[in-house]
Amino acid sequence: MMDVMISFVGGNTGIGKATATELARRGARVILACRNRQKAEEAMEDIKRETGSTYVVYMQLDLASLQAVRTFAQTFLKTESGLDLLINNAGLVADGRTEDGFGIEFGVNHLGHFLLTCLLLDRLKEAPQGRVVTLSSMAHRWGNIDFDALVANKDLGTGLYSWQFFQAYCNSKLCNTLFTHELAKRLKGTNVTCYSVHPGIVKTELSRNVSLWQMVFIEPVARLFFLDPKAGAQTTLYCALQEGIEMLSGRYFACCSVQEVGARAKDDAVAKKLWDVSERLCGLA
Repeated sequence: MMDVMISFVGGNTGIGKATATELARRGARVILACRNRQKAEEAMEDIKRETGSTYVVYMQLDLASLQAVRTFAQTFLKTESGLDLLINNAGLVADGRTEDGFGIEFGVNHLGHFLLTCLLLDRLKEAPQGRVVTLSSMAHRWGNIDFDALVANKDLGTGLYSWQFFQAYCNSKLCNTLFTHELAKRLKGTNVTCYSVHPGIVKTELSRNVSLWQMVFIEPVARLFFLDPKAGAQTTLYCALQEGIEMLSGRYFACCSVQEVGARAKDDAVAKKLWDVSERLCGLA
């Protein structure tokens, strides 16, 4: 068995499932942390059948609830003795609010992953070489962090119209990249490194929660998507497994190589403020 224990957030479909399958094939113990039990168990059986692995486990996690994130972390820390790799893969495009009243794209795509990572960092530090891989997107280049809007509305975008939910998605992906940028600074001097990833333009179930009329807007774009999930998983796998990239902690990867981010994604002051605000919103500060 590969000497790696992986917590995989959002591994029941698309890129996540493809990545989890390859890691299981290599002998890793994989924990699928997903909201939908039925889909996760179906994915788990598919992965076991395809890889022959018996080291694939499901644990329930709903990133739209900060209490659910805390419950997952508590259960994980009690039942699992180690953690080498945390892959923050879950993401959605949708309207609505989380259980705690945050805009759902901000709450799930950023805040839930932020809290989970913070709660599991000490366990990652116990690993010989812990890693955190967070799926961002080239969409971060069109994102913006409006802290006044976040304070007033608990959201970075309304998501009411087609262009707004796309903007809210871009904002959440910028959060993912800034989170990784700041996390790397806070991990200096430890054995844990972190990376953000653009998986490529991939046809997934990302937009499964939007309304019918919004889907009409998305589908013409989706038809242009050219990577299948297996191909889209390659950069995540690279950042999870490649030796010798530790000095690139905090950087952004695409096509299995380090890439430059947009100017907003490497703003030290914004990254630190986002971290501080996220801590307060999650009740960590």
